[in-house]
Amino acid sequence: MEPPESAGDAADLQESGLRLTDHAPPREVDHERVDAEAADVPERRRCWLCLSVRCGSSRETEAKKKAPCPGLGLFYTLLSAFLFSVASLFVKKVQDVQAVEISAFRCVFQMLVIIPCLIYRKTGFIGPKDQRLFLFLRGMLGSTAMILMYYAFQKTSLADATVIAFSCPVFTSLFACIFLKEKYSLWDVFFTLFTITGVILIVRPPFLFGSSTTGKEKDYSGHLQGTFAAIGHAVLAAMTLVILRKMGKSVDYFLSIWYYVILGLLECIVVLFITGQWSLPHCGLDRLFLILIGLLGLGGQIFITKALQVEKAGPVAMMKTMDVVFAFILQIIFFSEVPTWWTVGGALCVVASSTGAAVRKWLQSSK
Repeated sequence: MEPPESAGDAADLQESGLRLTDHAPPREVDHERVDAEAADVPERRRCWLCLSVRCGSSRETEAKKKAPCPGLGLFYTLLSAFLFSVASLFVKKVQDVQAVEISAFRCVFQMLVIIPCLIYRKTGFIGPKDQRLFLFLRGMLGSTAMILMYYAFQKTSLADATVIAFSCPVFTSLFACIFLKEKYSLWDVFFTLFTITGVILIVRPPFLFGSSTTGKEKDYSGHLQGTFAAIGHAVLAAMTLVILRKMGKSVDYFLSIWYYVILGLLECIVVLFITGQWSLPHCGLDRLFLILIGLLGLGGQIFITKALQVEKAGPVAMMKTMDVVFAFILQIIFFSEVPTWWTVGGALCVVASSTGAAVRKWLQSSK
């Protein structure tokens, strides 16, 4: 939610150096006033804007605002992780429906929600002229990343796909250095190498681990395809985050989602038309799963946005590791697939490096 216009105007005045209160500075120290402030006695000041004593732009209004409940942002993050994990479970449970088709259904569902939001906020459907190229790239890369993620869920285990996709923050630091000229330190190099190590432990290529390791997989070829799809998702998602950082606050958040939805739907239609694989699900349960994928995905986006509004990025990044925990739990419960020690070790490497990169960025921004 955006702040009211009056609050935004007051913030602009503060940034420009103008004072919001108009009173002459005392020539000598008023001990009674100091004692009153120490006792938390509110002081009556005149507003610089309207010369009124009881104006809402004074500092008293901010003091009366109710502070968010401690831990609320972390709870939102935990709930978002759970919703995304359950949506991933439904993607894997859907039968005879391609990943591209699942993405198309999700885009349609989100479009029905985004259009009323854009109309209400009066932001338009095209965006600023100087940002349209970035919006186009954001939509194409983001939607392609979504398709690759769904494909990875269908081809490999739920835990492996989730862990590899969790390496997105490491790639974000690398692309931010290349395109935004941000600093790329030795810590970032260490996190990147640690992530690559974790991915290798999950993939377990035969030329490093021997042919005996492939026997542990029912379909190593499909596992390998899902792994590369998850890596592609992490790379494209990282590029999407860099584009969003480049645009900053000059583009409304809902407009960014609109490009993601509309271009994703067009991309899915083109791919399905070329491959000729479009077909409605025959099972009623699959149709229910498709609806729930859209609902849970939208709910996860809402709660992670709310979490970042009331909590700092560092704690949110650490709580996001619950994505991996939920993926392991759901895989054991619904698919009876116990992750190998190689997968657990790779997950620890990826989660540690990704969380470390996110927390380090947070600490740098808070200085």
